[in-house]
Amino acid sequence: MTDRYAVFGHPIAHSKSPQIHAAFARQTGQDMTYAAILAPLDGFPASVAAFVATGGRGANITVPFKEEAFRLAQQRTPRAERAGAVNTLVFADGEIRGDNTDGAGLVADLTRNLHRPLGGRRILLLGAGGAARGVIEPLLDEAPAALVIANRTVARAQELADLFGRGVAACGFDTTGSGFDVVINATSASLAGELPPLSPAVFAPDALAYDMMYGRDTPFLAFARAHGAATADGLGMLVEQAAEAFFVWRGVRPETAPVIAALRHAA
Repeated sequence: MTDRYAVFGHPIAHSKSPQIHAAFARQTGQDMTYAAILAPLDGFPASVAAFVATGGRGANITVPFKEEAFRLAQQRTPRAERAGAVNTLVFADGEIRGDNTDGAGLVADLTRNLHRPLGGRRILLLGAGGAARGVIEPLLDEAPAALVIANRTVARAQELADLFGRGVAACGFDTTGSGFDVVINATSASLAGELPPLSPAVFAPDALAYDMMYGRDTPFLAFARAHGAATADGLGMLVEQAAEAFFVWRGVRPETAPVIAALRHAA
């Protein structure tokens, strides 16, 4: 019997996850289907329950349900606990297990696809919301020389720094310091076509500016390019977090490079 998986979100029609997982399934010979499900804003648990009742084996969760999925999960991995959000659910043995693969996806894209080792490097993370929180621990596990969280409201950045410890620092956008090797935009500014108020000095020589948003040239990326930084969007992170979820479900690691290349070609 073909195993069923899905992604839940609202909206969801734009999701590339069905394409990505279909490609992974073809590549690895897995007998599975993967659908996009629009869950009502006030009906996420019921939508998940209906999917499980019809044989669903696992699901990805996207905006705006990641924190609700965290609460829904009866068991959570340590990385989901630290992220405070769940983007991957496993339905097995009558239980719902929650995981978070976003941070692993970001680190894989940076280190493997973009050839940016993070050990001993200075990292500036812009934003203190859920997107930022979900990637902090995997970034710290790479042993950077520094990880600084910058946010418009400094108190929120400080809350995250205190939560994770391990030398994480917090500041405002106007007091970031200078000379970062990797600058990651995890704010929602790109969604609104806006730019966090940054100094060009944040970019070290040969810095990489990374925007978690994908599919458009954001003001952040344009600003970084204008000041000499290399740039990358979040498409690789999208595919890599999906590959990590695929491994959680199927125990097989798909090749991500051809899938990223196909998505870029189709854009």
